[in-house]
Amino acid sequence: MDGVGNSKKVARRAFLRNALLAAAPVVLGSTPFAAAAMSNAVYRPVSRMRGTTALDVRDFGARGDGVRDDTASINAAIQALPAEGGTVFVPAGRYLVDAVKSINLRSNMHFQLDPNAVLVCKPNAAEKSYVIYAYKVADVEISGGRVVGDRYAHLGSTGEWGHAVFVRGSQRVTVRDMRLSDCWGDGMSIGAALVYGAAPIPSEDIVVSNIVSTNNRRQGLSIGRGTNITVRDSEFSYSNGTAPECGIDIEPDDPGISDHVSIENCVLRGNRKYGLLAYKRSQNTTIRRCTVISNGSCGIVTVGSTAIAITQCSVRMNSATGIFLQDGTSGCDISQNTFYGNYARNGIVDRKDFSMAGYSQKVERDILVRGITSNINVGTNYFK
Repeated sequence: MDGVGNSKKVARRAFLRNALLAAAPVVLGSTPFAAAAMSNAVYRPVSRMRGTTALDVRDFGARGDGVRDDTASINAAIQALPAEGGTVFVPAGRYLVDAVKSINLRSNMHFQLDPNAVLVCKPNAAEKSYVIYAYKVADVEISGGRVVGDRYAHLGSTGEWGHAVFVRGSQRVTVRDMRLSDCWGDGMSIGAALVYGAAPIPSEDIVVSNIVSTNNRRQGLSIGRGTNITVRDSEFSYSNGTAPECGIDIEPDDPGISDHVSIENCVLRGNRKYGLLAYKRSQNTTIRRCTVISNGSCGIVTVGSTAIAITQCSVRMNSATGIFLQDGTSGCDISQNTFYGNYARNGIVDRKDFSMAGYSQKVERDILVRGITSNINVGTNYFK
């Protein structure tokens, strides 16, 4: 089906290993937690339906020399696909992209980058710009290569929405095997498409797998209005520059919701504020087998979140509380997690003869509950 791309794909585990080595690791002793946590990634994202046509952006004038603006050539290749869709392949090289115009994807396509292809955001002054834009499309796959934002060359000083990948009002989209870095806004954002005079169109059935999103100005990943969102085997790290500065921020716009978000086997580390924030109107969220380490404030925070499960995670060395459940949180289960060295700003405390009794007042280093909450279950956890 992907005639041009099959011979150029890199093994998924090799990609992840190389991408993590390129990111500056936070270590405890000498072991990089991301590599240790994700070296055995087994999730295989679904391949989205598309036609058999395969096109190469070089055949449409793209040079990949890092000098010429290749936006129009890449979009021309996308538009040349037949009605049933197909694959657009980007060979190795550095492709300058005007993120104000964006690479605009269409339905029924695979946008496939060679592992050594880099999309470089052309410096702009816009408050909103997106290198890869999936807007009101369906059955799309985006894979491979790197996207580098313009945070160090941005020509303006306002706005926070300069994203590498923006999936908006779309259905059945997979984003995999990519490195997203140095963006003015988010490495990746998932949200709704606004419709004049009607309700926004939420995104649905979105899969994010095997990506590294690092050193972006706002967050590694924002999840807004959407349902059935799966995030696997990925790293979201070192977000810094403008609030919220989280690894992952689940925060749907009012009055929308995010529903059934699953985050598993991910690393959330070194972000200036939280590793993960689950904010108002997020519901049915599962955070499982994740490593949440060395974030600048709390590891995981919930505010007004409903039906959230945090299980089998390693929550370590965060500057403030490991897991902080705040006002309006209901239906939360915290179990089978391992905690170590949280509230690191006050130094490490060796726990002995720990008791779960009175956890909401006494376990502030690891688990803290404040405000009006309900149906909070703290099961068996491990404290080192």
